[in-house]
Amino acid sequence: MTVTEVERRRIEDFLTLEARLADESRYGEWEALVTDDMHYWVPAGSEAARFDLEAALDRLSYINDNRTRLATRIRQLESGKRHAQTPPSPMRRTVSNIEIVDCDRDEGTFVVESNIVVHELAAQSTHMLRIWPARVRHRLRLVDGELRMAAKYVALVEADRPQPNMTFLL
Repeated sequence: MTVTEVERRRIEDFLTLEARLADESRYGEWEALVTDDMHYWVPAGSEAARFDLEAALDRLSYINDNRTRLATRIRQLESGKRHAQTPPSPMRRTVSNIEIVDCDRDEGTFVVESNIVVHELAAQSTHMLRIWPARVRHRLRLVDGELRMAAKYVALVEADRPQPNMTFLL
């Protein structure tokens, strides 16, 4: 399975934009990048990196949101009343090692894996710099000619350890 250089560039640009919007707490713009059937999953435990979607309903998860729950999460973040993110944590993430692992041109879908490292300053509480390394799998779909996220699965490196609240978008 190969993708064209134009497809690869569009995918890389999409991942960069998605990361920047999340970093800058631009939740409405970030939400515009998702499909109506979006699944956002951050599994817990030592097998998190397997991306075993069949187990998503049966496994302990830090986050396991369908589209409706994700919309609720975003409305809470935008309200200014989500005290765990008041003020919003300054953060920056690095996206690297982008691999397109599957492509179905008939369906207009791409499965993309990458590494991320999110640097979050816990401005509302400890003022500690938290670091969140992970492997991410995006399922992207062309909708009206534009790439959109149908799924985002985040396998934290430390998924088997207790985590502080994840009150932001990974």
